[in-house]
Amino acid sequence: MKVRTAQARVTDAARAVRALAEELGQGGATRPDFLAIHFGVGLDAATLHGAAQEVFGAGPLHGGSSCLGIMGTAGAVIDGAGIGALAIWDADGSFGTASADLGDDAKAAAKAAANAALIAAGRPGEMPDLVWLTVAPGREEQVLAGLRDVVGPETLIVGGSSADNDVSGSWAQFGPDAVHADGVVVSVLFPSGSVASVYQSGYAPTGASGVVTAVSGRRLHQIDGRPAAVVYDEWTAGALKPAESEPRSILADATLWPLGRVTHHVAGVPFHLLVHPAASHPDGSLDLFADVEVGDRLWQMQGSAESLVGRAGRVAAQARAEVGGDVSGALVVYCGGCMLAVRDRIEEVHAGITSALGDVPWIGVYTFGEQGAPAGDASRHGNLMISCTVFAE
Repeated sequence: MKVRTAQARVTDAARAVRALAEELGQGGATRPDFLAIHFGVGLDAATLHGAAQEVFGAGPLHGGSSCLGIMGTAGAVIDGAGIGALAIWDADGSFGTASADLGDDAKAAAKAAANAALIAAGRPGEMPDLVWLTVAPGREEQVLAGLRDVVGPETLIVGGSSADNDVSGSWAQFGPDAVHADGVVVSVLFPSGSVASVYQSGYAPTGASGVVTAVSGRRLHQIDGRPAAVVYDEWTAGALKPAESEPRSILADATLWPLGRVTHHVAGVPFHLLVHPAASHPDGSLDLFADVEVGDRLWQMQGSAESLVGRAGRVAAQARAEVGGDVSGALVVYCGGCMLAVRDRIEEVHAGITSALGDVPWIGVYTFGEQGAPAGDASRHGNLMISCTVFAE
């Protein structure tokens, strides 16, 4: 198994793909057996898709947009035009990619894409070692439920929700055959080597908590029978004031003050899956980037720039230690909200990952939602999370 990565900062999408192909060198042989391309929305997704089909030919092609750019072996680019690719050549492995519009039934769309990906890999009905996922923000839990119906609850599902630069909805996804604005891309990987993945956050609970008593979709109305925004303001000691006459975005301010749900315990320590509040409304409700249910206990979490900068390197180091072999390459998912919060220190984040992985090709994406498997648990959707997935011989 050979893994190579490439990066470019080219504003013309077709030229960007040609630059990636030149750097990858086509593996010195045929087209890649698997190719993931992630990019800033300054590059047109349809043009990227067409150029990739032309340059790389048929085969598993997985694409998704990333907030402001990407990072990887060659550095971090967050000016809107960065693009990166990870390619795998593995004659003894099997790989397949498919995509679908989410439409009215995100669960069904995910099931269809997963089944099509398995057929493309020549492994229908089998459980892959890894599912690499890109999905439009909004219905990630439904997508994961659909994937589990096909690949089972134990299969490792890792990835991120595609992103843009300002939560305006200009994110994009593409598979081998189509480009989507509200879609899901599913890649099933059966590599000849081993895979390990670590999924964590850089936050800790403050001690304040309450129970969800009213929620509709991703709008949280009440905690402990009181307006959610009022409770949230109290828990953050006034850092997140409720909206007054108009809805107010709190996405940036809430980055260091997410909410958390305890999903399970590891060695007696609770694991908090994070939920990022996005907007405050005059009626006291909060919009969230993940689902919660009536009866869920929410904990107030707090992070710092130091914790967000240092966590990525620790996650990468743990993934490398767990894989049990010589690492061939890595895929990193780093929350776009976290990136924006430490934007002026992104080179430190990059340096930490590079130091942990060593001389290993890797690329990283900045996402608006992260999917991964917490230690001792099935894959889940969370916010403000970090994952590192490594491939080894």
